[in-house]
Amino acid sequence: MSLFKIFDVAGSGMAAQSLRLNTVASNLANADSVSGTPEGAYRAKEPLFAAVQKAIGSAKSADADSAVGVQVKGVTESQADVQAHYEPGNPMADATGYVYGSNVNPIDELVNMITASRSYQNNVEAMNTTKQLMLKTLDLGK
Repeated sequence: MSLFKIFDVAGSGMAAQSLRLNTVASNLANADSVSGTPEGAYRAKEPLFAAVQKAIGSAKSADADSAVGVQVKGVTESQADVQAHYEPGNPMADATGYVYGSNVNPIDELVNMITASRSYQNNVEAMNTTKQLMLKTLDLGK
């Protein structure tokens, strides 16, 4: 693998973790939202990632033309049950007096935020280390 592929891998990882941080922010922003129906309640978003390593074309070397990194497969909604609260005075309440809250677990979201942030930082560090190694290699020729 060439050193330039490291930038592709780390860059795709950074993009994936950025998406993960955005979904965490969206989930935390809607954690306390309520609705008058279970179908209308906010459901936590969860990004789906896949590792990619496939050869492109018919090159002599698999390392010469290969795509590697992280691919975003999409964003799904959590299938966990929404919470029903009896609040007959709430204007959002249904005919039976219930409002339905989101299924976001703030503790899980904070853990996701910390791990995504650390993964992003690790990818930045990998890119910086690679850059420093490439610069040191160029200095050897002086």
